Amino acid sequence: MDHEPTISRDVSAKPAHRKPAKGRGLGRDVVVASICGGVVALMVGASYAAVPFYNWFCRATGFNGTTQVATSAPATGPIARKILVRFDSNIAPGLPWKFEPEQTEIEVNIGQVTTVYYTVTNQAARTTAGQAAYNVAPLTVGAYFQKINCFCFTEQTMAPGEKREMPVVFYVDPSIADDHENDTLNTITLSYTFYPVKDPVVKPLASGEGDKRKGNL
Repeated sequence: MDHEPTISRDVSAKPAHRKPAKGRGLGRDVVVASICGGVVALMVGASYAAVPFYNWFCRATGFNGTTQVATSAPATGPIARKILVRFDSNIAPGLPWKFEPEQTEIEVNIGQVTTVYYTVTNQAARTTAGQAAYNVAPLTVGAYFQKINCFCFTEQTMAPGEKREMPVVFYVDPSIADDHENDTLNTITLSYTFYPVKDPVVKPLASGEGDKRKGNL
């Protein structure tokens, strides 16, 4: 039989590559960039939302030693049990103030409304501003430490060399006596730290109105 001629094929030959369309690659880059931008925006928004939510959570629960805010004395009045309250003061770097409590500790009846004073002096030759953060220790006591008035609620602006007395009006909620985890508690420490405010809000002089001594409420 006659043999048909064979045609040799080069199996090593590679198929020709098509050049990717420029429009397709550009479109993919735009989609990826849009997704990344959306993720960044979401993260930034979440971080801003987390701050007020965290503050609200701490105030509502006393978490991390955050004290509570009261508008009046407790309805039940003071009880016989006493507790020692200590006062601590700190200044963050960058704020040229002297800040200290007028008394380092005081013994009070639980439920007794008490007024104490801190003094702060601006040691700089320029007007400076600060705002205080605060907590109590042990941290679990935050839910029972009630403040009626406190300088930490507002930004404080001090003239050069100005010295100011700042009151704190507080009581320890009598319901702490029902919390048996605190049966052995005999000391609470109230601690403040003043931080510098770089762009202070200009306020009238009346912002120091609450500094005058009015005695215990």
